[in-house]
Amino acid sequence: MNARADDVTEVRDAGLPVRGRPEDWDPLLELIGDAPIVLLGEATHGTHEFYTARAAITRRLIEEKGFSALAVEADWPDAYRVNRFVRHLGRDASPRDALSDFQRFPRWMWRNDDVLDFITWLRDHNASLPAADQAGFYGLDLYSLYASIHAVLQYLDRTDPPAARRARARYECFDHSETPDPQHYGLEVSIGVREPCENEAVEQLRDLQHRASETLEADGLAAADEQFHAEMNARVVETAAEYYRAMFSGRINTWNLRDQHMADAADALLDHLSTTDRPAKLVIWAHNSHIGDARATDMSRRGELNVGEILRIRHGADTVLVGFTTYDGTVAAADDWDGPVHRKTVRPALPGSYEALFHRTGLGDFLLPLRGHAVAGALARERLQRMIGVIYRPETERVSHYFECRIDRQFDAVIHYDHTRALDPLEGATAWRTRQKQQTPQTYPHGL
Repeated sequence: MNARADDVTEVRDAGLPVRGRPEDWDPLLELIGDAPIVLLGEATHGTHEFYTARAAITRRLIEEKGFSALAVEADWPDAYRVNRFVRHLGRDASPRDALSDFQRFPRWMWRNDDVLDFITWLRDHNASLPAADQAGFYGLDLYSLYASIHAVLQYLDRTDPPAARRARARYECFDHSETPDPQHYGLEVSIGVREPCENEAVEQLRDLQHRASETLEADGLAAADEQFHAEMNARVVETAAEYYRAMFSGRINTWNLRDQHMADAADALLDHLSTTDRPAKLVIWAHNSHIGDARATDMSRRGELNVGEILRIRHGADTVLVGFTTYDGTVAAADDWDGPVHRKTVRPALPGSYEALFHRTGLGDFLLPLRGHAVAGALARERLQRMIGVIYRPETERVSHYFECRIDRQFDAVIHYDHTRALDPLEGATAWRTRQKQQTPQTYPHGL
């Protein structure tokens, strides 16, 4: 369905120009108000403008509204190394060093110039603040099965050797080969070659949770963050074990397992960072498909839920969902899973899409508030919306990269960049063209 002329006019009248100035985000901060949970999306995993806009908005939320942390679509242990760096706790001498643990495909999602600039700013921002007032950097994802096992054992070796021995005995259930593969574990369990390890993982998580109060009593609040880090890694082990088994069983929706885990991790962070007199506030960066309310998309017809839906149900108006769109340009993406990153041309958006409607306004780059605004009525019908993950296949554009949705219900605001460019990975082209062993995508079949 092509955009009607009056729809184009209504969007044009409601759109607020974005020109790369800090004040561009004044209307968005007004819409956010006192909401403590703000989710900032992206239509691709490789677009420079999405990263820089999210960074600019997040800076203002931290500086002006006292937000406690940024949580991103990344593995917990990898992001926690960055958290230590920005809070002046780690041993890394530079932001590039702090990002070194992001080695799993797609590295460019977090190892890029835009993230480097943001964590440099965040470390500088925290430098003069007491620990309780510093903003952190955390991951919400669940792929780090073996890295999280290692983190739990490392923590217990340092703080409670008898508990470390118990943890090792439980985690021996998992494969401890020189190069353990979580997908190998999942496949063997699904075909009955080995027993599942979820019970052992749950038991270890409960053990850590039980000792949390004892840790605080013995060591004070200074130990709370490291205890929480270990506990979150134990949560990852528990959910990841189920996730990798489900990848091959076909009985459980792995998308739902993953997004439920990310939503639960976000709430756990809010609980951990809150104090009696100062509730925590959290910014989340993830793909539009994770943060836009799934009930407003055809994902719901497939029985899929997502982080935005879950947090909206739990927190209501305290959750603000912001989507990003683009009409055309370039993007950093791969042809296939685990393949090299390329600077790929993004085709002009298909007729009948929200992106095509936004392009027809002639506004270029703009912010479109939706919550409480009359323009939502002009968008109150299903249209196509494009989503590009870590893989972009323009030759199958319609099938691979579009879904149907009601954007007025999906987001509280949308930020449209008409022409965008690919972000710049930290590694040069040669390093990023090194292809590793092919494997089943861990976000299969979505790539998001």
